[in-house]
Amino acid sequence: MTDHKINPLGYDPVGKLLRRFAIPSIIAMLVGALYNIVDQIFIGNSIGELGNAATNVAFPLTTVCTATALLLGVG
Repeated sequence: MTDHKINPLGYDPVGKLLRRFAIPSIIAMLVGALYNIVDQIFIGNSIGELGNAATNVAFPLTTVCTATALLLGVG
């Protein structure tokens, strides 16, 4: 009985597990995307198109660095 509480991946249905694990991840990704959109709006209004261009160049580099850190940190 205690095995169900420790590791639900082997016992719970797939649909329930998807709702439990995927939906928070999807919400986090949507919040991150919304943050980037709002950031671009503020940068575009204050600095202009060169500021937007600079952040669009830096964003993929930031994503690669974050992905590498997660790869090494999580495994």
